[in-house]
Amino acid sequence: MRFLEPLAKLCAILAGVLLTVITLMTCASLIGRNTTGASLVGDFELTGVATAAAVALFLPWCQLTRGNIIVDFFTAKTAASTNAALDRLGALLLALAMGLLTWRTALGGMNAWKSHSGTMMLGFPEWIVYSFLVPPLALTALIGLTQAVIGFGDGEPK
Repeated sequence: MRFLEPLAKLCAILAGVLLTVITLMTCASLIGRNTTGASLVGDFELTGVATAAAVALFLPWCQLTRGNIIVDFFTAKTAASTNAALDRLGALLLALAMGLLTWRTALGGMNAWKSHSGTMMLGFPEWIVYSFLVPPLALTALIGLTQAVIGFGDGEPK
């Protein structure tokens, strides 16, 4: 985990910066639209693209810090060892799901590259979006797999 934690932190920081930039761009577009009548063309496209990238970039840190929602209604009174085993199983299932998403996103990106598809207003190449989604999804899968194999390292299930 010592190698994965800095990568997850970097992803979260990049996501925060990306959302800050998109917020500033949206504010500039709204101010321009309401004062001078001029707005940024395609701002909604850029917002959608950046938000998708930010969500993917937040996933590794969320998994590393065990920030996902856990419904423990049925397991609240079970032994700590049972909860730890279920947490590891959950991490494995998440790793498998993220691995599948990584694979399919990579294939989607290659298809977007081959077909030269782009956004409607700006013609922004869609393969770029896919290429920004694949690494954090893969990192999330790797973190989940590591947690499933070696545990969470805190000794206590959350």
